[in-house]
Amino acid sequence: MGGDHGPSVTVPAALHFLKAHPGVALVLVGREESIRPLLEGVGESERLRVVHASEIVAMGESPAMALKNKKDSSMRVAVNLVKRGEADACVSAGNTGALMAISRFVLKMLPGIDRPAICTQLPTMQGHTHMLDLGANVDCGPEHLLQFGIMGAMLVSALEHKERPTVGLLNIGEEEIKGNEVVKAAADLLRDSDLNFVGNVEGDGIYKGDADVVVCDGFVGNVALKTSEGLAQMLAFFLKQEFKRNLLTKLAALVALPVLNNFKKRVDHRRYNGAILLGLKGISVKSHGSADSFAFGNAIGRAFDAVENRVLERISARMAQTAAATKAAPGA
Repeated sequence: MGGDHGPSVTVPAALHFLKAHPGVALVLVGREESIRPLLEGVGESERLRVVHASEIVAMGESPAMALKNKKDSSMRVAVNLVKRGEADACVSAGNTGALMAISRFVLKMLPGIDRPAICTQLPTMQGHTHMLDLGANVDCGPEHLLQFGIMGAMLVSALEHKERPTVGLLNIGEEEIKGNEVVKAAADLLRDSDLNFVGNVEGDGIYKGDADVVVCDGFVGNVALKTSEGLAQMLAFFLKQEFKRNLLTKLAALVALPVLNNFKKRVDHRRYNGAILLGLKGISVKSHGSADSFAFGNAIGRAFDAVENRVLERISARMAQTAAATKAAPGA
């Protein structure tokens, strides 16, 4: 029910995903009177059912108020389905803070994880990278950044079948002496862990593909993400302006159309839609609020891949190994 478009986007995306994935069943959670008209000619089945929820969390609503006062919101009902084992994952385009608060309250944290982190995929010159945290935790300690590195590495290992994905720490320089005290302490912890830590990564290194996983606190991560999105929009705007400048540039645009279309496809943020809230005892995925049907379908795909590749089990196993190694260490 959330996001900028609600069921007019989420329901068609769900129906398209069902057609493309015969082994999947979906539960549409929200106000029945808004959902059912969009299911004409389809109806419910073993693979598609509707669960009514009478309330909606508004995009600008306080997460605390949504958690306290809206226990029959579509978001809360959907997360409860995951908690009860009636669904393997929840996908929402709604209020990010509310989804994080509700998911954390209902699903609880995995053992050894102190805080959940928002993780998403970003395009790079080498393919793509995974970055976390992107806004769940404004202030983090060194141990939290280590945990983010472990969760990110296990996610990439599961989804991309890489035995030892590389992990980098976002910093203002590659040198070990750079950064604030928290970042330097986090670098020491990451270096001493058995992760494939490649050191500090500068902002430009995110898109050069310097690491499979880029770790940062939520404040820095969110600013970096939104700046990147704004830059992509500005470049697209400038290209349109230049190609429309006169008849000659319009003809040049026509000749360059295949190249421009390929460029647009490579940097299309909709292909990377779907941020996983890592660290919880359940899969919860946040879609961009402005997502269209194509983008929301990709968010469903992210949830499906996380479940299929047993991401939670991998993170839990790795945290248990880390805890055991810490206890066995001299002086522990």
